[in-house]
Amino acid sequence: MDLRRREFLALAGLGASAVALGGCGGAGAGAAAPRGSLRAAFGQPVTDLDPYNAGTAVDEASLIVKRLVFDTLVRRDAAGRLVPGLAASWRRENDTTWVFRLRSGVRFHDGSPLTARDVVACLERTKAVKSAQSALWATVKSARADDDTTVTFVTDGPMGTLPVNLTLLFIVPAKLVADPAQKRRPVGSGPFRVTGFTPSTEVELARFDGYWAGAAGLPGISMPFIAETSSAITALRNGDVDLLWPVPSDQLGEVKGKHGVRVASVPSWTYYLTWFNCGRKPFTDPRVRRAMVQALDMDEIVGNLFGAGAQRMDAPIPSTVFGHAAQRPYAHDPGAARKALRDAGLGDGFETTMMWFDATGPLARELAQSMISAWKDVGVTVRPQSIEKAQWLQRLNTLDWDMELQTNTVTTGDAAFTLGRLYTSKANRMGYKNPGLDKILAAAGQAAESDDRARLYADACRIVWDDAVGIFPAALTTAYGLGTGITGFTPAANNQPDLSTVTRRTP
Repeated sequence: MDLRRREFLALAGLGASAVALGGCGGAGAGAAAPRGSLRAAFGQPVTDLDPYNAGTAVDEASLIVKRLVFDTLVRRDAAGRLVPGLAASWRRENDTTWVFRLRSGVRFHDGSPLTARDVVACLERTKAVKSAQSALWATVKSARADDDTTVTFVTDGPMGTLPVNLTLLFIVPAKLVADPAQKRRPVGSGPFRVTGFTPSTEVELARFDGYWAGAAGLPGISMPFIAETSSAITALRNGDVDLLWPVPSDQLGEVKGKHGVRVASVPSWTYYLTWFNCGRKPFTDPRVRRAMVQALDMDEIVGNLFGAGAQRMDAPIPSTVFGHAAQRPYAHDPGAARKALRDAGLGDGFETTMMWFDATGPLARELAQSMISAWKDVGVTVRPQSIEKAQWLQRLNTLDWDMELQTNTVTTGDAAFTLGRLYTSKANRMGYKNPGLDKILAAAGQAAESDDRARLYADACRIVWDDAVGIFPAALTTAYGLGTGITGFTPAANNQPDLSTVTRRTP
């Protein structure tokens, strides 16, 4: 291993043995990415690569890697449009039947052919594993392989969102859908294959030369997790990292205008939210939830922390996402907040907790502290709980929390992924149950016309906002820092850039 590589690993807090050939004795052992590979650092750790793992089904960091390793039938292009992926075409035959024609000649990384039977097995596995994606597939009754290149999906009612949802159905060989080895060394058909993986430390990828869409421009990709943003920025400026994202708005000055570095930005589908556990007192009472929102001066908090790096939200999803409908912002009114608490029988205030993990997004700790300080002024004491990501995920999924702060990415660019997946009574992601909202979201999922879907999601935005199911502070602008010699890169609104189109000039 050369000196430059050793210095980079030391800066990232990684031991050289973690990525050297055979250097890690655990399940993550493997080969480093090929010479000349892109070194790309995202702000969150990758903990698992199994496309059907319940805990990481919509985890942003894992999705970045999965989109490089696996294929989907449908995908989004750089402009956000739905375009063919493994499916060359598709049609809706009637309200409950969709037919997808697959590309012929596609092969997995292990050389086996990809057929309609693999797609059916992957759908069945996805439906069988209870995860944060489950709500997306509840309406899909079955899938069948009519021949090697034809898949027919049957739903138990109209389902206009199937093509959108299929951007999240990652395809692997049928024989591997439940193989534990997929967590560490998965087999897909994407432009890159995994050669090494140490959870929460580094992912190593090599180009798959048999990729159906043509070989990627890079020989490989090395993706280290660098916990400290300042260290990651130093690595970018020193040339030890080629691509870094997101660059926090308060640290853009350390990147912009610096020799050998440029910045590419895009209004993203990523946003901050704070959910209340609506099934746990006192947040069962909407008056208390609204009081918590009124106590916050979101214009000041968002403006002071993020500046041009974020926009105050006016709905429970970003304005760049299909289905967004602007709502009247809650006014900052501490007096009204105190009155609402008195009306709810909490005139003396109360104590509660809020959990988050620092790597969830830029300035997460500072955002949490700003809100906690404002709540103290209206008599609410919030104990901060900054915890590790794995613990946060476990507690989030078991509703073991009072309030929680996180970033969320509308990875499909469609309100069905967020509103339709998270806010139904059946999903029970934040203890909120509203039969009226359930009916609206069900109708939106069934509607085939975009105008009808937009109208229904506008109603859903209003209900979630007025019921103060959560606080939606800021939609983020994602800034990507790029080193010298990087071409063909397009910033992605979902934080999951397509690196197969990128080339890197080796010094």
